[in-house]
Amino acid sequence: MKYQYFLSAFGMYINYFLLGMVNIILASNMSSLTNQLDTDATGVSYLIAAIGIGRLITYSIAGALSDRVGRKPLIIFSAIAMVVFLVGIPFAPNYGIAIVLALFAGISNSAMDAGTYPALTEMFPKSASSASVMIKGFVSLGATFLPYIILILSDNNLFYGISFLVPAVIYIVNMIFLFFAIPKTQTEQARKGEHPQVNQFLTEPKFWKEGLALIIIGFTSTALLTVSQIWLPSYGQEVAGMSASNSVELLSYYSIGSLISVLFLSVLLKKILKPVTVILLYPIITLIAVTVILCNHTPLVLSITCFFLGFSTAGILQLAISMMTQLFWERKGTVTGFVSTASSIASVVLPVATGLIAKNGDMEHIFIFDSVVASVGIVAAAFLYYRYQKLTKPQLRTNI
Repeated sequence: MKYQYFLSAFGMYINYFLLGMVNIILASNMSSLTNQLDTDATGVSYLIAAIGIGRLITYSIAGALSDRVGRKPLIIFSAIAMVVFLVGIPFAPNYGIAIVLALFAGISNSAMDAGTYPALTEMFPKSASSASVMIKGFVSLGATFLPYIILILSDNNLFYGISFLVPAVIYIVNMIFLFFAIPKTQTEQARKGEHPQVNQFLTEPKFWKEGLALIIIGFTSTALLTVSQIWLPSYGQEVAGMSASNSVELLSYYSIGSLISVLFLSVLLKKILKPVTVILLYPIITLIAVTVILCNHTPLVLSITCFFLGFSTAGILQLAISMMTQLFWERKGTVTGFVSTASSIASVVLPVATGLIAKNGDMEHIFIFDSVVASVGIVAAAFLYYRYQKLTKPQLRTNI
């Protein structure tokens, strides 16, 4: 059975490798899509926002369904919905159809999260945090790989839609693999409400305390990541005086930091670090890094700091979801939906909010705002750390 669990996890990670491609596939094919759909860059950005809206409106439903019907049906459905998006977009006859297809991608993402995170927690209860953090690593790898596919297609004057169809084919093959690989016992346990683990805490965790703190962290972790990915190149150009090509390289340093962080966490979470410690430590590092780039505008310092921004924003959302499923293990799918919904709200709201700040102020104001978000994340994480100590240490149990 353990071998089958590893096979299942591998298939689930492949889904997220492909999701990493999907996350940037519209922006990466912007010129082709603007011609096909008779729109502009703003129109494509609305397509990207539609994916976020699709996630937002379905996360809670998907989480409840995961607890009711099991993890496997949600994971299989997510692949089907994503194939509809990937096959449909290159052949979409108009912008309206493309918007509907983008919603399918968002729905797929919510179903994937609602099925996969609880499944990994159930299959690997002793290393649930490491298993969840690996999702971020595979997403980053997918996002790194797609530009090379697009470059090959462009250099050979091939149809841009191949960059959509290749992931679609892999999704179909992986869906068939997962249909047979995911153990039936996991689905049956989820459907019947049978859980192989017992409550490991001294007292029952309280949703309006620990749960709410984790939901806030779900929002702030995604907000910090979103701000960095959108505005670091612009900050490099406008504030640090970097060229356009050099400023784009800041995202490469950011991505390298993210990948190293994932590898770091996947090893140390099993032996040394606790997830609750990382959730507190990382936003502190983020706040320090943001303060540095606000105080020192030299390109070298900015490049080094981008590495630490990528390092400290990687994996926090996954750890928050993992902790949520461990604290409230009887409703894994439902609570996953709550944290993921907060994350999705951040992915929709932050681009709009920071865009308004950029329109009415200078680029530094965006990262001042980012420091405020990091501070909120630190407060929520400190409260969670305090509560977690009371849940796990007998001497702190009084008045819990």
